[in-house]
Amino acid sequence: MKSETSTPTGEFTLRLSSTRRGARLARLLAVQQLHDWGVTGSPAEAAELVVAELAANAVRHGRVPGRHGRVPGRDFEVRMERGEEHVRIELSDARGERRPAPVGRPDEGGYGLLLVAALATAWGVKDRCVGKTVWATVPLTPR
Repeated sequence: MKSETSTPTGEFTLRLSSTRRGARLARLLAVQQLHDWGVTGSPAEAAELVVAELAANAVRHGRVPGRHGRVPGRDFEVRMERGEEHVRIELSDARGERRPAPVGRPDEGGYGLLLVAALATAWGVKDRCVGKTVWATVPLTPR
């Protein structure tokens, strides 16, 4: 029997449909990847919450409107990179003009980026050829 050697790359990328199901799947697959990397406890929980919030935002605000409302099937991308001291999480979507900003006193919802800011050591937005990437850096040691 031939044994296989698996070398972790420290990088995880996937593309998912811009739906609530896609956002839920992003969170579940990110949790599995964190587990595979040996990230557990409060750092894993913090990263899970960040992925969940950024994926929900990508689905809610990142889909491109079509002729008759929103176009189903527009994807978003999840990327995670494990470093020595942190996990970098990136969510990319097609709506570059819809840049996120936390609000101080939201009427309905809007607390998600405040949560991201509280859990991450840094977060931001960068442009892409098409759309944008929202990123956050989550520490691997509890703060």
